[in-house]
Amino acid sequence: MRIILLGPPGSGKGTQAQLLVQRYGIVQLSTGEMLRAAVAAGTPVGLKAKEIMASGALVPDEVVVGIISDRIDQPDARNGFILDGFPRTVPQAEALDDLLKQKHLKLDAVIELRVNESALLHRVETRVAQMRERGEEVRLDDTPEVLTKRLANYRNQTEPLIHYYSERRKLSTIDGMMAIDEVTRAIHRQLLALGAVEPATRAKSVAKAAPAKKARAAKAATPKAAKKPAKTAKKPAKSTKKAAKAVKGPKAAKKTVKKAGKKAGKKAGKKAAKKATKKTARKAVKKGARKAAKKVTKKRAKR
Repeated sequence: MRIILLGPPGSGKGTQAQLLVQRYGIVQLSTGEMLRAAVAAGTPVGLKAKEIMASGALVPDEVVVGIISDRIDQPDARNGFILDGFPRTVPQAEALDDLLKQKHLKLDAVIELRVNESALLHRVETRVAQMRERGEEVRLDDTPEVLTKRLANYRNQTEPLIHYYSERRKLSTIDGMMAIDEVTRAIHRQLLALGAVEPATRAKSVAKAAPAKKARAAKAATPKAAKKPAKTAKKPAKSTKKAAKAVKGPKAAKKTVKKAGKKAGKKAGKKAAKKATKKTARKAVKKGARKAAKKVTKKRAKR
């Protein structure tokens, strides 16, 4: 998922971005952090940005886009990313669209956290008053005066992005005044509707698909000769037929056994009869031979 979170200062973008990072396994890309990392790494774009920042000037959009381009090519951004602090203006949004188009990527969602500015100012005033009562140091950029200026800048520069992304049917608006967990659930529902898949769910679906994929691969690798059954296998053996008959039911099984028994009995009887006949014949021959020998002996004795 490639996401942009929009909302004025104090709307909770940073908190929600961290929760999305944990849930979807994507990275949060902050323009400030990316600039510092590119400068430290000494990349061509980083060196250019270093010269500009050293002169005190603002880093132009094309340099920031170049840094974003290098960053989203890194392996940890393959599953997706959340852009934090960019785009801030319509020209930056147009430059981002061109960049993603060149890389054959698409922006999946722009989530606007809509808040009540008066309520935000009241929150900051209450927080600052409580910190002063406790004797804690208040950050210079965390005062109602600073917030008022930042809100004005947001309205002038960044709010036009709401119309820009709404026209392109990318915008989803969520009530940022709800409790943090309610805002999180609302964002999750919206992303699910857009087809987002959590890493755990994705792993399960991949694991389920793996056996089927292996079976298809094995089928494709099997020779054609092996796929066709042998011709001899078409005619079942006699024993198979008998077994099939026995499976039909207990009555049929008994009948089959009875027939087999009779058949075996007949065969055994025939064999026994043959043996008996042969034995009788042998006895008769022996008996005849003995009688003939006796007759011969008698005749010789008379002489």
